[in-house]
Amino acid sequence: MVKFKNKIIWIFLFYSFFGYSQIKGVVRGIKGEDTLLLNGVKITQLVTGKKNYSNAQGKFELWIGKTGKDTLVFSYEGYYPDTLIVGKNERFLGLSIFLYEGRMTREVVIQKKALNGIMKISIPAMEKITLGELQRAGCCNLSESFETNASVDVNMTDAISGARRIQLLGLDGVYTQIQLENIPFLRGLETAFGMQSFSGLWLSGIQISKGTGSVINGHESMAGLINLEAKSPLDEQRTLINGYVNRFGRSEGNWIQTIRINQKWSTAILTNASNNAAIIDENKDGFMDVPKFSNAALMNRWQFNGKKMEAQFGVYSYLDKRLSGQLASGLPVGSMAYTMKGENQHVEAYAKTGFFGRHPGESVGIIQSAKFHRLEGNYGLREFRGEEKRYFLSALYERESPSGKHYIKGGTSFGYLDLFQALNLTQITRKEATLSGFSEYSLRLNRLSLQTGFRMDYHSLFGWFWVPRVHMKWALTPRVDLRFTAGKGWRTPNIIIENSALLASNKTWFLPAMVKPEVSWNSGLSLVVDFDSKAQRFTWTSDLYYTWFEQQFVADRDVFEDGILFLYQQNASRALAVQSEIDLQINTQWGVRFAYKYLNVKAIFDGSMQQQTMVPNHRILSTFSWNTRNKRWQVDLTMNLVGSMRMPDSYHGNSNTPWYPYVFSQISHQWKRLKAYIGFENMLHYRQENPIHRAEDPWAADFDASMVWGPITGFNTYAGMTFILKHKK
Repeated sequence: MVKFKNKIIWIFLFYSFFGYSQIKGVVRGIKGEDTLLLNGVKITQLVTGKKNYSNAQGKFELWIGKTGKDTLVFSYEGYYPDTLIVGKNERFLGLSIFLYEGRMTREVVIQKKALNGIMKISIPAMEKITLGELQRAGCCNLSESFETNASVDVNMTDAISGARRIQLLGLDGVYTQIQLENIPFLRGLETAFGMQSFSGLWLSGIQISKGTGSVINGHESMAGLINLEAKSPLDEQRTLINGYVNRFGRSEGNWIQTIRINQKWSTAILTNASNNAAIIDENKDGFMDVPKFSNAALMNRWQFNGKKMEAQFGVYSYLDKRLSGQLASGLPVGSMAYTMKGENQHVEAYAKTGFFGRHPGESVGIIQSAKFHRLEGNYGLREFRGEEKRYFLSALYERESPSGKHYIKGGTSFGYLDLFQALNLTQITRKEATLSGFSEYSLRLNRLSLQTGFRMDYHSLFGWFWVPRVHMKWALTPRVDLRFTAGKGWRTPNIIIENSALLASNKTWFLPAMVKPEVSWNSGLSLVVDFDSKAQRFTWTSDLYYTWFEQQFVADRDVFEDGILFLYQQNASRALAVQSEIDLQINTQWGVRFAYKYLNVKAIFDGSMQQQTMVPNHRILSTFSWNTRNKRWQVDLTMNLVGSMRMPDSYHGNSNTPWYPYVFSQISHQWKRLKAYIGFENMLHYRQENPIHRAEDPWAADFDASMVWGPITGFNTYAGMTFILKHKK
């Protein structure tokens, strides 16, 4: 073991991991009298040759062979490295590593590749999308960041606005809770256009949890939870500048700057601007295929690291304007063009504070966030508008036992919402407060781990809700993990804005007299088989999740030819999602992925149990990735095959859509500080025929632009360049 005068490694047993040789820990750096969480510490396993890196919270996880031993080398720029030998007797250790500041020689990084897939040490099934995976496609905003992921589907909401919405487990994105580093995010009025205002270049990673998740995160994760990790003020990248342009006239620019003010304070400034001024009508239906829009977004993050506490706070704001609809040219004299307009104004602030306790593994955390959002727009003569004011406060206490086997969390949260929605003369105003208490207990044994939690929510309008949840993981072998999850979730639907895409038709809305909560139960199984060696890695994941609703808000488009019936259904709606995925890293150059997903999502439509409209029963995804040995060139190819979907009875076409392909690829070249990329989307030029019914007469009673099941635009190409300047070593 290499020894240095000013370095210490302090090891304590804070988790007793199930499975064989599973190790995780936290790396901190000592600078004078300050302790900092270190992001990007390289952990090299000398025997297996594997390399891992700590994340923005300093956390890492490792896998050591069942019978052998390994030597771990921890190295970070500006700190003395250290070495630790682990073997059979240490294979269940959790590590707390301290590196001391000091000069060190510049290090040549041969390879730095975080692995995608299931986070092995997590008790609930948690899938991660790494920064490298995000860069495999030209993702410019959050809605375009899941293109190579099999779990999350992204679909167009209508043929006019260009808005996108996600699906998880076959259920609409409103049933998936989205958080920004454990802070509630993209809720309420933002569900329509908010995902397109958050830049994908701002992300350092995404975690996806299927099912109800932890009670600590809230009661709204009914289908799953998506946690976003934005670039940290402690990120190794000092400056990032990106420019993007595509064939349809869309241009986008990003500038990210991290500043390390001193040993305690650091900040990050993240900016994004996008614009599309071109008029595109390649299918010649008289409507824009792509909306004209302009969007500007800014995020400023601050981080403080002290002896006994850590703090993060920041602000996020954006302005989004879009215009689409019928082209004025070619219209008869005196006729009025059908237009779609939308404007979103948003600002929010957050603060996270953590205090370290007297005992190892003890801490108290406080989260606060406040936001204001204003929305207004129209589809033709239908005007919609809304205003939202929201405040959230959460306090969490956590403690682990000295053995690391027992872990408890508990706390309370408070949320206040003042929401106004309007559709022409129809107005819905809701003021509500939710007070919650929650607790969670985790037991980590050698091969079996259990996480069970319970929360009580009191809602000022609906009364009490009890929310139990349980997660279990069993390491069948060192390479095979079986997970089980079950739990409850609930939410309050925002009737108008969450269905604003259905305004892209002239059908009459039949709304319920009052707002009620949606309540669901979810259970699931997940099997993960993982093998890896020095250069190869094989992961096979199979999931089965079943969701059933005690009460669900449903839009029934089958009852009336010229209307949409909105109603609450009791004990009728259900969703079955089955997915199997193989991820194979053949060697350091080649990687492939194959995934198949089956969705059976049913509710009562027009008096009978039927498949949910525009949800495909089958999806097939395959991706291929190749890079040169020196990592300069990379080629990625992704192929989606989307199965048939049931269309509403009022659809003017076949009752079921055909299968269709969607193929895209990207080629990139990396220099020292500059990366250039070119991409090709919808390479087979597949388009939905007549996505807008009665486009020639948008004021007719049967005009409908809301039944979009496939691509509207054909082949597209894009290009961009990214400049990255890292902090000095």
